[in-house]
Amino acid sequence: MKNTSIRVALSAMTCVLGISAFSVQAAERWNMTVEQPDGNFITTVAHEFSRDVEAATAGELQIRIHANSVLFKRPEVKRAVQTGQVQVGDVLMSVLGNEDPIYEVDSVPFLVRNYAQAQKLWEVSRAAVEARLAKQGIKLLYAMPWSPQSIYSKTPIASMDDFKGMKFRAYNPATSRMVELMGAIPTVIQTGEIPQAFSTSMISGMLTSPTTGVDSQAWDFASYYYDVKAFIPKNFVIVNARAFKRLPEASQKALLDAAVRAETRGWAIAQEETSALVQTLADNGMQVADSAPEAVEAGFETIGQAMVDEWLEKSGADGRAIIDAYRN
Repeated sequence: MKNTSIRVALSAMTCVLGISAFSVQAAERWNMTVEQPDGNFITTVAHEFSRDVEAATAGELQIRIHANSVLFKRPEVKRAVQTGQVQVGDVLMSVLGNEDPIYEVDSVPFLVRNYAQAQKLWEVSRAAVEARLAKQGIKLLYAMPWSPQSIYSKTPIASMDDFKGMKFRAYNPATSRMVELMGAIPTVIQTGEIPQAFSTSMISGMLTSPTTGVDSQAWDFASYYYDVKAFIPKNFVIVNARAFKRLPEASQKALLDAAVRAETRGWAIAQEETSALVQTLADNGMQVADSAPEAVEAGFETIGQAMVDEWLEKSGADGRAIIDAYRN
């Protein structure tokens, strides 16, 4: 009788241990490739998102962050998510512009000039972005902005004439086209080469974020910063649709709810970081202006409309619908 009781107890214990082991084995473990290194605010939000998901699912879904593009480089991320090589990916949305111009709507210069406008543009373009991703087996989780792109110069800028003949840094086709319309000479310079390019007079002006300005210590080679916010690009986080559908319904909801919170945090953190970075430029002696002079702003508006028209030629009816919704 005693042996029977022991066997029953052991059997029950084995059953409990087996259930516990099964629960651990049943936990879903995903990988997420992130572009930027740890310490970057976009990566910080990704880590917070991961912890939030694990807590909300009681550990049933765990997402491991791989920062600094160690798994996949920027051009490879979307394809890697689409084919299931990695479950979740973070990537600059406009890098997909060659695939479809809708993805580069947030990088059309002077279409938006502040975070409120950038957020509105995202609200009216999100559905079109989601639809394109869905056709390729990808689900959008959240998106968050970078710091805005603004003007650095060795000399003061009072009118559009001051840009004429200026050697001005460009880093992609859109910025090259913008620089041409400004009357300046586009010169392709990589981020790490900026200080040397200024010191050797290869360039005397550039369009970039306050993040890059602080990282490159722009106060050592440029005296003026005009916080024009020419455009505010975004990174977005995408998930393989099949992997998402395999999750239990409760985990799907927890993941999507966590994504909403991550997006809200991302937009708030980006604005806080931007203000602090611009203040750093001022603290180190740069003359910081909240905007360009009125005549320059008028010129930027003209350039912006020209570039919107060029983008509309590429993006067609869907692009027109986005612009109309944004402006109305």
